Amino acid sequence: MAVEWISRAEARRVTLAAQGFGKRPKDGEPGWRHVRQAIARMGLLQIDSVNVFLRSHYMPVYSRLGCYDRAMLDDKAFHPRRRRLFEYWAHEASLLPFEAQPLLRWRMAQAERGEGIYKGYRTFARERRDFVDAALQEITDKGPLTAREIENSGERRGPWWGRRDGKIALEYLFWCGRVTTATRRGFERVYDLTERVLPAEILARPTPAEGDAQRALVLIAAKAHGIATAADLRDYFRLPAKSSQSCVRDLVDSGDLLECRVEGWRQPGLRHNGARARRVTGAALLTPFDPLIWERSRAERLFGFRYRIEIYTPAAKRQYGYYVLPFLLDEGLVARVDLKADRQAGILQVFASHGEANIDKGRVAERLGEELVRLANWLGLDEVKIHRRGNLAAALASSSRG
Repeated sequence: MAVEWISRAEARRVTLAAQGFGKRPKDGEPGWRHVRQAIARMGLLQIDSVNVFLRSHYMPVYSRLGCYDRAMLDDKAFHPRRRRLFEYWAHEASLLPFEAQPLLRWRMAQAERGEGIYKGYRTFARERRDFVDAALQEITDKGPLTAREIENSGERRGPWWGRRDGKIALEYLFWCGRVTTATRRGFERVYDLTERVLPAEILARPTPAEGDAQRALVLIAAKAHGIATAADLRDYFRLPAKSSQSCVRDLVDSGDLLECRVEGWRQPGLRHNGARARRVTGAALLTPFDPLIWERSRAERLFGFRYRIEIYTPAAKRQYGYYVLPFLLDEGLVARVDLKADRQAGILQVFASHGEANIDKGRVAERLGEELVRLANWLGLDEVKIHRRGNLAAALASSSRG
């Protein structure tokens, strides 16, 4: 059978449709049904500690649905009775639907064996087992605790990111699935026994065989991508190379994945059998941790958009800025802005704005300006301040004055 050939433009449409872009609710503010469906399409929300603009897990839903109530997402992620999401290591630290928990138990079992986790955690758990067991018993007896509340938690020290002993012990237990996030205070995790946080119905579900679970995760990744390479699918849930290759072969054999060739891609493409190309219109700013762009080589293959996060780059060497959000307009990544939410002053600071080559600067600036105002309103900020840095700054400032 001939292998399907797909243009880069069609691959973009397949991807954007699979990710849920261009489907904002027409009537009223998005409710939990819309948010739940958006998360289900993506499979997860990546969590990150950087808060110069906004915690990263809030943005992907906004990028797809527009202005929704962030308190609602907090409820579904962290409220003891209303939660519908749980935290675990997926792509990175992530919020996931409850239904994904059984599919990640193989990773928890690996951690118990000292596999697939940071070396520092593995070494600490081996050398300080008594302390780890005591921390687990303390949470069992006392209920939810932060790492600082663990007895003899210790001072920040040592090679393991300068973390306290209590933090290392609890993070190891978190990897093992013995504890999970009960809630957060500010952004600090409050840990409790997993069986006291997750619904009994979820915990009672059978544990799939490791291969079956990983195959299911590859399929979730394939649905979220629409079209991808085998490396893209593996990266989505950070799966082992050998087993993910086996999963892809099985899914091709079953017809769930269809092999294809994509214009400009060196590696073979894999299209989910339910993925369809759909023309996408609209505008969206994307966090650096959005699943559309978190695999940087994929963003470059699909959109011709080279993107690197520069948080850890010395200021003098940054090309675009500290916390830069790409701007999606219809079916292209056309610009990027370096943003900071100055909450005390009530200002959305646009420190730099850069447009891609061969764009209509006037149109891009107008649509970007509208999106920045909408974003500022959603964040409860009163003003958008555009600084004169970047090749799009003058057009953006002029458009904003209009």
